[in-house]
Amino acid sequence: MDILVQKYGGSSLATLDQVRAVAARVAGGHRTRRPVVVVVSARGRTTDGLLDLTRTLSGRPPARETDQLLATAESSSAAQLAMALDALGVPAASLTGGQAGVQVRGPHGEGRITAIRPERVHALLRQGFVPVVSGFQGVNAGGDVTTLGRGGSDTTAVALAAALKSPRCEIYTDVAGVFSADPRIIRRPRKLPELDCRVMAEMARSGARVMHSRSVDLAFARNVEVHIRHAAHPDPGSVLVKKGITAVEEPCRIVAITHDPDTAVVSLTVDPADHSALPEALDHLAAAGIDVDLLSRTSGTESARADFTVPRGRLGEARTTLDSLGMAAHIDESLGKVSLVGSGPAADAAHAARALRALGRAGITSSSLHTAQLRTSMLVPLDRLSESVAVLHTAFGLDDPDTCPPVPAGTTTVAPR
Repeated sequence: MDILVQKYGGSSLATLDQVRAVAARVAGGHRTRRPVVVVVSARGRTTDGLLDLTRTLSGRPPARETDQLLATAESSSAAQLAMALDALGVPAASLTGGQAGVQVRGPHGEGRITAIRPERVHALLRQGFVPVVSGFQGVNAGGDVTTLGRGGSDTTAVALAAALKSPRCEIYTDVAGVFSADPRIIRRPRKLPELDCRVMAEMARSGARVMHSRSVDLAFARNVEVHIRHAAHPDPGSVLVKKGITAVEEPCRIVAITHDPDTAVVSLTVDPADHSALPEALDHLAAAGIDVDLLSRTSGTESARADFTVPRGRLGEARTTLDSLGMAAHIDESLGKVSLVGSGPAADAAHAARALRALGRAGITSSSLHTAQLRTSMLVPLDRLSESVAVLHTAFGLDDPDTCPPVPAGTTTVAPR
């Protein structure tokens, strides 16, 4: 069967009218007789409300019970969409992640999909049903519900498409594709109609919220073509493909400016003769599922220092992890991350120089600069992060004159953080 997998984010399902609109879109596809499988996120800000509830009930809510509770948000979305489809005369059945065969390992709240056994999904498709699968969740070897962390519904959708041997997965969200910067901040970003999965993964790792990097990596590994579209508009959106990176001999083209306000800088001071302290700290952070970025290490005769960033939302867990190792950490929450992402090797000194000059002319000081193959990242004052994005977007010629009227010379348009 030529199966189409569609994923709808929480912003696409926030109101009952939106749920009905999504049902109408799915029903239209179903009537073409092409089998459709739908993956859904929690509606609106339901997950945030449930997290607030856990903190009200317990100062330290058990991770297992937190996952049991959070998973109900996606399950509720799936059941509601299935009901809306049924009201349109389309047979549909909601499935939890476990019922859809999603198997997970790893800590609660940060599980990783190990396999999908889609027998029940196939059975429903053969009977003419639309399976509506709860994203963001699966079951571990003990049968317990385990959630997948940020972007988990995207990962569910791509993994399900791969398991069903579907070459295409459609991600529906509240933006009309992938842009050269966050359209909520930049007045005139360029839409990127097609981009390589590896470029998109780097954008996601450096702050782009369109898709999570894990889901993009999975799409690349399993040859799943991903289409990112607006849930309420017919715009063709953006397509992520596996098309290869520009050859090293060709100049790199900066295609996007990304930013991440959810950043905390962690600084550790250790004995330079202790070669195990930093590796042990990084091992424990990885085991807890805490992403570490912009890692640097300097060493002198008296002490060695390591600096890295972690998501601000995981800072409490990072502190607990480091405290358990007897490592005192200095935390700086006053900075945000802004990055240049390129279509080829972006670690070009000329790109860094251009970025630093542009920020300097705007009076913005970068406290550190880090380069990788496809990305150059800088830490800037958090209260000037949005302005930094706008300055760099203009400096690298990414403003789209067809999107809106040009900004008068010498001014910068900045949306609130």
